[in-house]
Amino acid sequence: MLTGIHGHQDIERVVYGKPAGQAVLAEAERLGAGRVFITTTKSVAQTALVAGIVRELGERYAGVYAGITAHSPRACVIEGARLAREAKADLIVSVGGGSAIDATKVTLIALWQNATTVDDLDLYKAGKPTGGAAPPSEAIKPPADAVRMIAVPTTLSAAEFNAYAGISDPRRGVKESFGHRLVVPRVIVLDPAATLHTPMDLMLSTGLKAVDHAVERLCSQQANPFAIGTSTEALKLLARALPAHRAAPGDRQTRMDLQFGMWLSIGAGTSGVGTGASHGIGHVLGAACHVPHGHTSCVMLPSVLRWNLPANADRQTRVSEAFGKPGTPAADLVAGLVKALGLPGSLREVGVGRDRFREIGEKSMHDRAVLNNPRPITTPEQVMEILELAA
Repeated sequence: MLTGIHGHQDIERVVYGKPAGQAVLAEAERLGAGRVFITTTKSVAQTALVAGIVRELGERYAGVYAGITAHSPRACVIEGARLAREAKADLIVSVGGGSAIDATKVTLIALWQNATTVDDLDLYKAGKPTGGAAPPSEAIKPPADAVRMIAVPTTLSAAEFNAYAGISDPRRGVKESFGHRLVVPRVIVLDPAATLHTPMDLMLSTGLKAVDHAVERLCSQQANPFAIGTSTEALKLLARALPAHRAAPGDRQTRMDLQFGMWLSIGAGTSGVGTGASHGIGHVLGAACHVPHGHTSCVMLPSVLRWNLPANADRQTRVSEAFGKPGTPAADLVAGLVKALGLPGSLREVGVGRDRFREIGEKSMHDRAVLNNPRPITTPEQVMEILELAA
């Protein structure tokens, strides 16, 4: 008999379909925030989206940090915390994709704990993963008036819907997990217009990351009815809306459907249904090989499905059914979607050769998602088998 625990995160509300600037102002007023600090990336900071949020905030606007870069390096966390501290921020609004939002989660920890150097963050890393879970550091002790965040996502990575963040340490070429229940945003604003400046490749590839969220949970040995329901509906939306978005990028309803699909894709994370090797190996590809976040799913998910087939063939049929093609292997359907969207489908296409396979295999053994894979992975050589399938 299946057993488990379904948790509820400290997300107070999701506001969808409303202009981001108006929604952020309304939520800042509701929360009583008078010093609102924005975190984002250089490219997003130059858009009308951020300008509109700043304009709506008016005198509540306290400053911006626009230096967050890909894979959320530790240095960005510390710099963002320094500037937010100097601005006396009482609310942070993160505007951007997964890198910006993840960096901001750990910026909150740095603010709570007064961490001022990259080495200070060592104390707050999640614990050693066992059985697919990595416990939050017991050293994280938010104050009673802990600064929280609002998220305005511009991609489909879904980082805003979970209480963990992947932060890279470029000195060692690894991505590490940080988490606490209060790093999740108090409010998430899903505005289709917030994605208008997102490059097509980034929108589609992070959409594949959302597909990855849904597929790995549908195929999990721990999948419960909640996970099956949300992930199935996510795949139905995403499989239709991603090609539709590529064909007609001006359609805002399609963009809204993609945001709903992304939201559903990660919903089962609160049920203790984790992801598997596609996510785990992807974390290493990003940190060690600088492969963009969404491209890691494009490259790895079909190969992970093929490698896992002896262990979860029955569960993979759920994926095929959600795509509306019950007789076609799940791996072929995902690979076909990647190709139809014009995204990279092999490690070669993202610049990763066999000379890196051993390093990737060894570093993957420290990732909680790899340890949660439906077909157990206990050695770097098994990871290398999957990499060969993706070569």
